[in-house]
Amino acid sequence: MDTSRKISDHHDKQMIGPMFDSIAWRYDFLNHLLSLGIDRSWRKKAIRIIGESQRNPRIIDVATGTGDLAIEAASLDPVAITGIDISEKMLELAKRKAEAEGLSKLIEFKKCESENICFEDNSFDVAMVAFGVRNFSDPMKGLTEMGRVLCKGGFIMVLEFSRPDGTFFKHIYELYFHNILPSIGGLFSKNRKAYKYLNESVMKFPDNEDFLALLKKSGFSEVKQRKLTKGIASIYTGIKV
Repeated sequence: MDTSRKISDHHDKQMIGPMFDSIAWRYDFLNHLLSLGIDRSWRKKAIRIIGESQRNPRIIDVATGTGDLAIEAASLDPVAITGIDISEKMLELAKRKAEAEGLSKLIEFKKCESENICFEDNSFDVAMVAFGVRNFSDPMKGLTEMGRVLCKGGFIMVLEFSRPDGTFFKHIYELYFHNILPSIGGLFSKNRKAYKYLNESVMKFPDNEDFLALLKKSGFSEVKQRKLTKGIASIYTGIKV
């Protein structure tokens, strides 16, 4: 299966920035509402996994959005955290949230493309991304870029939606993503198209074994998957070779 094309065939990066700009004002509220608040525990789990092997790391948070994962990563006592995104309005919100938490000196937010990361090789110990890889126009290029800016032996963590196991639960999951999520998201954000896109991006995402294979092709070893909440989401990890 050509996993590198599975996402890139259905959107291009020029539509992603403006789309996320348009829903930035409702993004956090809807993330928590539509996930019933479970997304918070997923991020906490992801950061705990990073902390099991990393001490005082230099961290880059790719497709940082409104900065929730970057802010959660402050618990790792890192040297520094850099969050990058192409949505200016998302970054504005991230900066405000970090300032409110007293983390402005620790966390820097910068407009930067995920597939052309604006940092030199070997700049970070940890590269992480939550619910962002499915928005890459070229997922392999994005993952390879994350590897490029990591030091040798650096740690990658990807938190992303995945399709659950089990016929009954999978049916409920697909019903929710196809019908309920676009309707509620559209109602509150005034942009139903954006939440229809979310459904499509999740359904086309190369998850489970396909994503582990993509990580290996992108230059990572010791790749692992940890399923969350019956497989609705997964944490993928690997080490830069």
